[in-house]
Amino acid sequence: MANDIAGMEAPIVEIAAGKLRGAFSAGIYSFKGVPYGASTVARNRFKPPETPLPWAGVRDALAYAGRAWQLPNRPKRRPVLETVLGPVDTTPEGEDCLTLNVWTPALGDGKRPVMVWLHGGAFAYGSGNRAVTDGTNLARRGDVIVVSVNHRLNIFGFLHLADIGGPAWANSGNAGMLDLVAALRWVRDNISRFGGDPHNVIIFGESGGGGKVSVLLAMPAARGLFHRAIIQSGAAIRVSTRERANALAEAVLREVDQRPSECERLQSLPAAQLLAAIAPAARAVGRSRWPLLDRYDFGPVVDGSNLPQHPGEPEAPAIADDIPMMIGGTREESAFFLGDDDAVWNGALSEAELRQRVPAVAGAETDALLAAYRKAMPHASAGDWLIAVLTGSNFWIRTVLLAERYVARRRAPVYMYSLDWQSPAHEGRLKAHHAMDLPFVFDNADVADTTAGAAGARDLAARMSATWIAFARSGNPDNSAIPSWPAYTTEDRATMIFDTECRVTHDPNREARLLWSRVVAPTTDG
Repeated sequence: MANDIAGMEAPIVEIAAGKLRGAFSAGIYSFKGVPYGASTVARNRFKPPETPLPWAGVRDALAYAGRAWQLPNRPKRRPVLETVLGPVDTTPEGEDCLTLNVWTPALGDGKRPVMVWLHGGAFAYGSGNRAVTDGTNLARRGDVIVVSVNHRLNIFGFLHLADIGGPAWANSGNAGMLDLVAALRWVRDNISRFGGDPHNVIIFGESGGGGKVSVLLAMPAARGLFHRAIIQSGAAIRVSTRERANALAEAVLREVDQRPSECERLQSLPAAQLLAAIAPAARAVGRSRWPLLDRYDFGPVVDGSNLPQHPGEPEAPAIADDIPMMIGGTREESAFFLGDDDAVWNGALSEAELRQRVPAVAGAETDALLAAYRKAMPHASAGDWLIAVLTGSNFWIRTVLLAERYVARRRAPVYMYSLDWQSPAHEGRLKAHHAMDLPFVFDNADVADTTAGAAGARDLAARMSATWIAFARSGNPDNSAIPSWPAYTTEDRATMIFDTECRVTHDPNREARLLWSRVVAPTTDG
């Protein structure tokens, strides 16, 4: 049952677990901190999510709940960049984190597309509680439902104990992904009460969130729970193998001084002790064999059941054949990370330093790649070339490979894009940086430092949010805000460029694409 009296201050919706009291502001109803799973402490740690206990009376859903435990000791950002994407999330960390947030223009009629947001953070940090991804403006602009999800991360969501501890731990390596499946089941079962159509659900995510979308596309348990997908700057080709995940788990057990036969003792260890084991365990195991494609330690695991194959290797998963996809990124992703590099930030990177850094990602193709980027960017600085190289190696080539492997199956359409608009913030140093799409997609251009007050930012936010909405509604991104957008094929590689003037180009950066394909291929022998 739902009460949606116009202007009501405290709307109440009844779902399977009980009644929720939300808020109403600026024409949008919001329900925050809604539990879709029980607490994951103690006996539920490393186990599949359980249904939340029902509650009596009316539960307030007026404020964000806590977020998952975050990866500790991440490097501090340059102070002026701390809020480049707007205010940071300050909600408390913990294991009672299986919550979601809902924004909706109306309650109870069950007709609107549902856009389920999966946050970034490399499966290790982040949350669905950020101001920059508040769903109010997106819901209002498109008459859609927006849902953001919190779930287990890092060692709590992805410690593979199945081969060490036995069947009782069969799902531990993908517990964080099973959380997302549980959230999608919650959407299927409850979203009509909030005005959403459970038969028209899109999942979309950026960076690590794009990786989550990639993995869900390959998970049998997620089949039928969503109907379209958008991968933003986070295409995942490979995730952990069982062999690597076992090595990481064994290193964790050594670090916390526990025997493999005593995995249950991990459920009672202090969270801080487990978090402290992440970095030394990763160091002990060392780099992956395929560092440009294997992206996540303590991330999803190809365990043969929950995840039968890599998201994009040796090919795209057949179970996703009927899912239309949008996929892309920003033109200078790596400017976001190199903003903390003094030489790049100050424009002082030398040619010698450039040549010292590139071989780590480009190997034998270093000279050819540098020549290709110099040809494409003849007036750029050494810092600009480094940004281009690291964007190509760390983001763009995975996007291209995953798109091509979906296209190769010749089933549902794939649409490729690039966000090329460059932020004027900080004297233009950040360019079209990683995560700059967030304020545009959510129509929150006034929230992020990188877009707030910038000429043309609100207009581009209107165009991009309208395009995401159009795709959510029909599986086709075409709308009056942009030029006609053809599907991507390996013959013409049509790519929508989002900029002050949006346009379609074909096979952008072809020479670099061919070179990066040589760097990462052959990808694997198993």
